Amino acid sequence: MDKEIRKLEQRLEKLGEALIDQKKARVIIESYRREKGFWFGGGKLIRDKQSRLILSGRYRNAGDSRYGLEAGERGLELAVFVSRDQGLSFQKILSWGKKDLANGGKEVISIEGSCLYLAKDRVWLFVSLEKKLGYPASVKEYQKPGTGIWEVDVFSGETIEKLNAAEIRTVLSSLRPERLHIKDPVVFDLNKQTYMFYCQHPFSWTCSYTGLARLRNNMEVQEIVSEDVLPRGYCWDVAVCRLTCRVPVPRVGFLRELPPVSLYFYDGAECMREHPQSEKGIVRPRGFSCEEISGLAWGFDEKFPEIYRLSLHFPFFVSDQGTGCSRYISATGSEDGLFACWQKSMADFSQPLVFHTLNRKEIEEILK
Repeated sequence: MDKEIRKLEQRLEKLGEALIDQKKARVIIESYRREKGFWFGGGKLIRDKQSRLILSGRYRNAGDSRYGLEAGERGLELAVFVSRDQGLSFQKILSWGKKDLANGGKEVISIEGSCLYLAKDRVWLFVSLEKKLGYPASVKEYQKPGTGIWEVDVFSGETIEKLNAAEIRTVLSSLRPERLHIKDPVVFDLNKQTYMFYCQHPFSWTCSYTGLARLRNNMEVQEIVSEDVLPRGYCWDVAVCRLTCRVPVPRVGFLRELPPVSLYFYDGAECMREHPQSEKGIVRPRGFSCEEISGLAWGFDEKFPEIYRLSLHFPFFVSDQGTGCSRYISATGSEDGLFACWQKSMADFSQPLVFHTLNRKEIEEILK
């Protein structure tokens, strides 16, 4: 069995690396500016019942979440794009600003990761928002001016086009200092259940890690399944481990004889702030807050939430430009193949959204 598992892992590594191809990927959505601190992404790519590709994301301007609005205006706009030509082009169809996403009078300071989820009779859009809220009394003195607390909110509509932010409500928040900031939701169905990955930061912003919640039909949290579903690693991902996507692997080739398998993409980093590198050592992208790099994990669906890390010692997905940042990978599949998008650092240090696909023939060749 060990030989079979290793064979499986080798195939999955090749599949992941072929899909997230840094050189072949093309820009599909530009950031507001081609400058450091500007990007678009942090969302979810899905296919709807009409076989359109739909993606959500947020436009972000320069700033630093550790220092508040004085360092820049940061997350400005949540947007939804549609492609009717299998990803050749994307058109913006919906957009919301900070004031549009205010919930119960809570002022929104910044917009971060989002996620589209298609239920049987409804479309849901989850979004993480930093709100003008005060830290708990025990850590109050650590809150910097212009900062708030991150929460995950949701709103819905009968169709994508009818998403209604006026009905936005909070689905997950925390006042525990060790998991004060909740953000970057990833919602999916597995084993007849609806789950949500979510990223957590402590009040001190010293690390990030991923929790797992089970959701009810109305998208309320039924239970917290795990507060650390894929624990941080020991090497390149010792400070950050943020799951950004689950995608079922097509059951072709070698995988026909195995139970259903899923790939999991995740962001990682060695540190939260950029560290100087030794002049005598190997200079490498190490990842840090807002400039993370990415890895790969996998699991048998029947054993979820058991997830096994593949990128143990080094990241798998690093941009060939800029800081090396490659993050917020989101992928979806169909009978035709696999589609993926992610934020990629460019030579000018901006992070537009890039896109790449694998057709069925290419997948079958990798998994044979």
